[in-house]
Amino acid sequence: MTAFPDPPAADAAQPLPPDKNATAAPEPSETSAAPSGESAPAQPPDEPLTAVEPLAAGPAAADLNGAIHDLFSALRARRQQLAQEIAALEQQRDRILREIAANPVGQSELIAKRVQGFQAYLVGALQELAAAAEQTELVVAPLVVQPSPLDSPALVGPPAPAAAGLFSQDKAAIREALARYGGQPDFYADPWKLRRTLDPAGAALLEDWFLNQGGRGAQPSAGSRNRNVVVAAAAVAILGELYGDRFQTLVLASQPERLGEWRRGLQDCLGLDREDFGPSSGIVLFERSEALLERADRLEERGELPFIVVDAAEVGVAIPVLQFPLWLAFAAAPGEIASEEDLY
Repeated sequence: MTAFPDPPAADAAQPLPPDKNATAAPEPSETSAAPSGESAPAQPPDEPLTAVEPLAAGPAAADLNGAIHDLFSALRARRQQLAQEIAALEQQRDRILREIAANPVGQSELIAKRVQGFQAYLVGALQELAAAAEQTELVVAPLVVQPSPLDSPALVGPPAPAAAGLFSQDKAAIREALARYGGQPDFYADPWKLRRTLDPAGAALLEDWFLNQGGRGAQPSAGSRNRNVVVAAAAVAILGELYGDRFQTLVLASQPERLGEWRRGLQDCLGLDREDFGPSSGIVLFERSEALLERADRLEERGELPFIVVDAAEVGVAIPVLQFPLWLAFAAAPGEIASEEDLY
């Protein structure tokens, strides 16, 4: 450390007050004083500064050191407080998770909340889809009524299945199938085979529809949609035995809920999967008769046979449906129609 030179005489007369935070300088000595005009020899360095030792001497440095010390103390206290709060929140979270895992009621409530959230999402998505469909401008194509294969002696392209709609030659096979379906249900039957029991009223209805009406006409409703689904499933199973995969079932119901009941019922009665319901599959569901008629026309153009099923809740049957060789409409009683209006 460099030795301080002797103060002037004027300064010696008025000494400065001592600085509490300043480091005391060593007293100058005669031996260490440098001659006038020459630099004093370098002294060996003092001890290194510690963390508590001030960075510099003077009142400003002391204030700065004090402010830095207070700031770091406040930051340390704040960090410690935040760490304690985080630890308390983690303990509370772990306790709540343990209570939910140990309590079946909590699990059920959690599952119910998730299901409700997913349901709300589905409802919103369906509402947006319906709004988008209503805003879409659709051009209605002119409906071209083609003659039925029964009315034209010659057909262009591949012919429809033999005597479509006329089952006089298949009378024995139809009655044998109806008798078989009236026995014990076969829950493990192959897909597209009836897995439920057809009651005598349903068997009589189908026998009249096949043999007397030629597969074209309306029949009284069995009393509920579930019973009508069993009757339609039996008709699909019999047509599958007669024509194989050369026909497609088209179901018309003007409400999504009713179509859902038809899909679940046919899936259960015939042992089907979700893949069996779609535009290119065995069963297609429609809310509008226009789309159904367009699909039926395309099937006939390819030489296939459309089988149209009309739900009992429909007010009437569209006139263009009558041109097709196979259609079955369920006519509901007044009481059944009133109950349908109450449900929907």
